[in-house]
Amino acid sequence: MGIIRSLSPLLVVCFLLWPALTQAQVEDTEAQQLLTALAESSFKEKKDVVNRIAGSGDERARGWLEAFASNKLGRIESSGQFIIVLENRGRDWTVESALTRENLGEVSRRDIDTIRVNNALRNELEGILSVIDLKSPDEDNRLSAARALKGSVDDTLAERLPELIDAEESESVQAALTEALAIYRVEEQGDVAAVATLSGSLNSEARAALQQAMRSDDPQLVSAAQTAMKSIEQKLKLNRAAETLYFGLSLGSVLVLAAIGLAITFGVMGVINMAHGELIMLGAYTTWGMQQLLPGQPGLALVLSIPAGFLVAALAGIAIERSVIQHLKGRPLETLLATFGVSLILQQLVRTVISPLNRTVITPDWMSGSVMINEALSLTLNRMYVIGFALVVFAGLMLIMRKTRLGLEVRAVTQNRAMARSMGIKATKVDILTFGLGSGVAGLAGVALSQITNVGPNLGQSYIIDSFMVVVFGGVGNLWGTLLAGLSLGTINQLLEPWAGAVLAKILVLVLIILFIQKRPKGLFPQKGRAAEG
Repeated sequence: MGIIRSLSPLLVVCFLLWPALTQAQVEDTEAQQLLTALAESSFKEKKDVVNRIAGSGDERARGWLEAFASNKLGRIESSGQFIIVLENRGRDWTVESALTRENLGEVSRRDIDTIRVNNALRNELEGILSVIDLKSPDEDNRLSAARALKGSVDDTLAERLPELIDAEESESVQAALTEALAIYRVEEQGDVAAVATLSGSLNSEARAALQQAMRSDDPQLVSAAQTAMKSIEQKLKLNRAAETLYFGLSLGSVLVLAAIGLAITFGVMGVINMAHGELIMLGAYTTWGMQQLLPGQPGLALVLSIPAGFLVAALAGIAIERSVIQHLKGRPLETLLATFGVSLILQQLVRTVISPLNRTVITPDWMSGSVMINEALSLTLNRMYVIGFALVVFAGLMLIMRKTRLGLEVRAVTQNRAMARSMGIKATKVDILTFGLGSGVAGLAGVALSQITNVGPNLGQSYIIDSFMVVVFGGVGNLWGTLLAGLSLGTINQLLEPWAGAVLAKILVLVLIILFIQKRPKGLFPQKGRAAEG
């Protein structure tokens, strides 16, 4: 009696689980039968078996067919167990169970009977796998599968697509499937009605289908294809213009970062610092150095490089100010020559200590890739982050200038140094802190530049002239002027480059600035105060 009582709970559990266990056994039996049929049937019969597997609704079906298409589906001869080969190098292959996905370890390749597939069946499998993906519960998977079908629809798949389009709930997936079917109908059937579906499409396969239709002997088809291509070309021009604008803004944001520190020091001290480009270079090399200290962690290294790059460049700037510039105040020509000499020293120091060769800074995964706006326009993430970083730095500097005591003193010294001294402001201390702040921002520009170009000893030389152009164009010492000038010059330069070339584009920009300065010698936003009058 006690034994019966102790077994009662177990019997109840078995009774409750029996339907599920039976169902699992039936499913595995059906799966075993399907795989057996696939292994033992002829190539002519295999197509029907493949369709049965695809229509079985088994979530493992896609994995089986993928393995079958790549000659990685087989069975162990001794036991008849179906397996999927995970790694087929050497004499022993790593395999897993096709039914349970359990890793079975290594098995000698001589003991494995691979289920063979020919090229004709492999081509059929591509379409069948696409249909399986189109029935996925995940909308993103269905959308990716629908986009992949463009230009690869065959006769068999074309017959099934209308049914799939009608059953699809997502408008984006439905539109992609409709376009894939229209491409097939234009290419294979010369369907004039399908041409209208492709009108305005930015897909390369759609454009190829329309170009093929334009060479047709059917005048009606040619006329419809030409009209569709005109609408596509118009959209492509707009997307190219948007891409050019994006690259222009990213270049402009780099110029803003490079010039904004120079604008501060130039405005406060009136110093033409030709070593400003080398401070940018030091920030870039700091990023590279952090990645050497933290190998395998480029994201963390980049985040730590932001304060580190600022400090390294700021300390170098203060050292330059204390050792050279403070002795040459009020003598702009001597200051220019001295800082030019400092720039050469810093370049040679980097060549000697590190290397004269360029260094590559690894871009973190979260900054890699791009955001696809449409099939003709994608925005790279690294440049997007640079634009955002430049705006954050600009906002931070504006807060410092407007909300802190240092900002108040900097504005006072900029407008009238003598009056600021008479009010008790230590102009020398302001000069040191301002030069350190401006140099630190140059270091931040180097950190940003390391993500879009190689780091080398000559990095700063590429931006020093452009930085001075931005400062002069925007107005000496004015942050808003620097922002507007940097973004404007970057965009103008990017617009001119496609038809004028890189060198001629820079020359044209320089000519435009010269003409502008003749009309407004003090820039877009002239300096205020008595210092501006002198």
